[in-house]
Amino acid sequence: MRISHKKHKPEPKKTFFFNAGITVPEVLVLGNDGKMLGSMSPAEGMRLAKEQELDLVLINPKSNPPVAKIIDFGQFKYQQEKEERLKQAHAHVTEVKGIRLSLRISPHDMKNRENQTIEFLNDGDKVKIEIFLKGREMQQKQMAKDIIERFINNVNALVPVRKDQEIESQFNKVTAIIAKK
Repeated sequence: MRISHKKHKPEPKKTFFFNAGITVPEVLVLGNDGKMLGSMSPAEGMRLAKEQELDLVLINPKSNPPVAKIIDFGQFKYQQEKEERLKQAHAHVTEVKGIRLSLRISPHDMKNRENQTIEFLNDGDKVKIEIFLKGREMQQKQMAKDIIERFINNVNALVPVRKDQEIESQFNKVTAIIAKK
């Protein structure tokens, strides 16, 4: 079984411009209740926000003109971070887990590898099945393909799987990748 040591780079945090940080000449302003107040300068929008003791926050800087909303910036930032945390909690990154077999694998070890593969598949991961051939084993590539095929059929009997990568042989290695249907 291989362990992945890849480091995942975190996505850059979203920055929101508010009040004096808004540098565009004109913004489309939405009120605290979501009502359209019209297109105006950021200074005018900030004046309206100050009257309500709120902030003018740039919501969509890419539209033409950019959209700003009169809201409490602290509350808005908290809601955005909360949504981001929920997305991360529900996101599952699919990994490719490795299972290594051999030509001389015992039936008991084969059963253990099958159980391990079923756990990986139930966690939503893909499984890469490998057989490394050494020395005289290099002439037994067809035997290695048969072992992998039998292994996939045994796993498929317990959990329905699909082949993401057909059984293929490279120089000294025979591999296949499977995933849960």
